[in-house]
Amino acid sequence: MKVAIVHEWLVTRAGSEKVVEEILGLFPEADLFTLICALPPGQADFLRGRKVTTSFLQNIWGAKTRHRLLMPLMPCAIEQFDLSGYDLIISSSHAVAKGVITGPDQVHLSYIHSPMRYAWDLQHTYLAESGFSRGFRSLLARALLHYLRLWDVRTAYGPDRMIANSAYIARRIAKAYRREADVVYPPIDLANLPFGAQREGFYLAASRMAPYKRMALIVAAFALMPQRRLVVIGDGPEMATVRRIATPNVEILGFQDDASLRDHMRRARAFVFAAEEDFGIMPVEAQACGAPVIAFGRGGALETVLGPDRARSTGLFFFEQSEVAIIEAVEKFERLGARFSPENCRANAQRFSRAVFREKFMAIVEAETARLAPRGGEGQGALASRPVTGPAIEQTMPADARKSRVATAPVRR
Repeated sequence: MKVAIVHEWLVTRAGSEKVVEEILGLFPEADLFTLICALPPGQADFLRGRKVTTSFLQNIWGAKTRHRLLMPLMPCAIEQFDLSGYDLIISSSHAVAKGVITGPDQVHLSYIHSPMRYAWDLQHTYLAESGFSRGFRSLLARALLHYLRLWDVRTAYGPDRMIANSAYIARRIAKAYRREADVVYPPIDLANLPFGAQREGFYLAASRMAPYKRMALIVAAFALMPQRRLVVIGDGPEMATVRRIATPNVEILGFQDDASLRDHMRRARAFVFAAEEDFGIMPVEAQACGAPVIAFGRGGALETVLGPDRARSTGLFFFEQSEVAIIEAVEKFERLGARFSPENCRANAQRFSRAVFREKFMAIVEAETARLAPRGGEGQGALASRPVTGPAIEQTMPADARKSRVATAPVRR
């Protein structure tokens, strides 16, 4: 069985890339396709020297540093990959990867990190943050997003099965595509996440400093709490803003390697997280290191953090992205004290181990590929036993047959 793995772009090793790394481990002989590959030195080790097939976007000037500006070309670019020689295609998609073209004798599984955030329910947030709320540029941006939504829906029926990285994303998939999705949480490497039973006096915030991560908001809140110490790890477009508003009680470390980040997680009093994430791997890794989490109470955090109302709570939530809400949450955390034990945090993180991911992911792969027949089999395609469904086929069936089908076969979206 020939396997192809498709991911949008490889320009940093963040949460979605860690999922790709795990899938590559499951299929060591698979070929990897991506629109643009520009991983910094030291971040490409997980590829293990594997050849990466890129698109024509790779050769456009500035693509490796400003790839998001090429979004209008990405639907076309992803469709140019020739995957006709593969039996199983696994796409890792948060934008366009699920739109690869596959045939009826191939299995296409799509692991959805998120439908395009900027094209769907977060459109207005992204337009405001990008300064495109008004004027001619706003009109162009809105027209582009409209086109992307149309393409996104059209390609949503390409994958044979969708896998969501959280129940929150499964709901977004149902809303945008009217499709059901299995939930398989992303994996964390528990073996390399050091546990610390003793906590120190500082709070920790770590993330890419993109606007939607709200790192500047966390720093602004701690600037109003001079008695609380905050350590900030990460880099990105908001770094200048973060440095400008930081006060003496806020220590900005910038980018740190995995060992340093995990050491801080092992010692921090709590991990502060203000983004509305699809899943959010950082809060899970922090819990694995024994750190309780103070998180914005929307998105994947509600599935990964056990609130103070739970028997073995691992953190608490604030429900407004504001300085006041973060301050109140920190003060509440100080009052509750020993309720959030490092041991409970580590135990909760076990739900997201690599072993659990591999077992659930491979169960889906095996269920889908069980219908694959050897290529070149007599008189049958690779998916000869797969039932043909869809509105167009249904309309050509006699009325009695359609009634029988509805009565006996489950509907699979």
